[in-house]
Amino acid sequence: MSYRPFAEVEPAPPDPILGLTEDFRNDANPRKINLTSGVYLNEAGVNPVLKSVKQAEKMWLEQETTKDYLGIAGEATYAQIVQQMIFGPHHPAVREGRIATVNTPGGTAALRVGADFLRAQFPTATIRLSDPTWPNHPGVFRSAGLAVDSYPYYAPESHSLKVQEMLAALERVPEGDVVLLHVCCHNPTGVDPDPEQWGRIVEIFQRRPILPFLDFAYQGFGTGSEEDAYAVRAFADAGLNLVVASSFSKNFGLYRERVGALSVVASDAGESANVMSRLKQTVRGNYSNPPAHGSKIVEIVFGTPELRRLWEQEVVEMRDRIREMRRSFVQTLKKHGLKRDFSFLLRQKGMFSYSGIGKEAVRALRENYSIYIVENGRINVAAMTGANMDYLCRSIAAVLKE
Repeated sequence: MSYRPFAEVEPAPPDPILGLTEDFRNDANPRKINLTSGVYLNEAGVNPVLKSVKQAEKMWLEQETTKDYLGIAGEATYAQIVQQMIFGPHHPAVREGRIATVNTPGGTAALRVGADFLRAQFPTATIRLSDPTWPNHPGVFRSAGLAVDSYPYYAPESHSLKVQEMLAALERVPEGDVVLLHVCCHNPTGVDPDPEQWGRIVEIFQRRPILPFLDFAYQGFGTGSEEDAYAVRAFADAGLNLVVASSFSKNFGLYRERVGALSVVASDAGESANVMSRLKQTVRGNYSNPPAHGSKIVEIVFGTPELRRLWEQEVVEMRDRIREMRRSFVQTLKKHGLKRDFSFLLRQKGMFSYSGIGKEAVRALRENYSIYIVENGRINVAAMTGANMDYLCRSIAAVLKE
């Protein structure tokens, strides 16, 4: 064969998280622990299928009559559920038809559809990401052709939000640019603005011609489903136009079903209709139609009162387990004689925490104890269990004492 068009293609560098997961799978140590991936695990160390989801799937198995395509934007019922869950059922933006919502394959596809839409409508705009942010954020937006920059967010020395630096940076964002904000359970730090700080952030967007893009992947995993929506509703209550990427991967456990949505809040119903036409155009040129199974499960759960009550209780149980793992982690580290204060983890929210464990210690934990942590020290608290806690903390203590 003379024509070899792919001969010069070089292998891509490994993904900083998925590459570690592959190494973990190949590790023969029976005590190995993977704290890298963003998946909720139960006390048995397994990602569970929620009881509410299982019952909804049984119902759908009996009800389903076709495998025909969904519409480009997905089902209207699903869009209504997304809007009511994010903004509240009685919000004026919902009642007035000012929100365009499309069903997407997970929160990542929601981000990408939003990125493609922004690139087409505002080709010179730069999107500003928190420093640090989810490692896949820059890749998603750069792949869509958007310029990417950052704004200050996290102070590792105090394990807190860089409030003043962040606000000052937002004041300097050029007109027409986009700012991505994590609504709750910030990934990777677990540090969120409080309501007063959100108020100051919203006030800047009220004064300045910049667009908020809110990433809302962990509703229910912070304080509560309603409480976690505080920031989105604060922006909407202020009458601002905004973009929201949301996901049911975590709070429904529908990781492999890829169930997400992109919602754009416009100034009136006419603008919303125009935006919807462009979002559909973007989807059509990308994956054409969304998958049906996961969104139908969400519809059934929300449309069946007993299943919705069961699901709400299951979200509480997952959130409580994460909090308990935080408490146990801090206490067990102290029990093993570690003098460094890790109590800041108790103030963080959601599955992730910036542990403050440095790169050398992270490597030592992987090489000597088969404990896998992202190089920046981010840990998935939801991957801890009562069974692995002592080994985990004893290993961390040994490495940090060296």
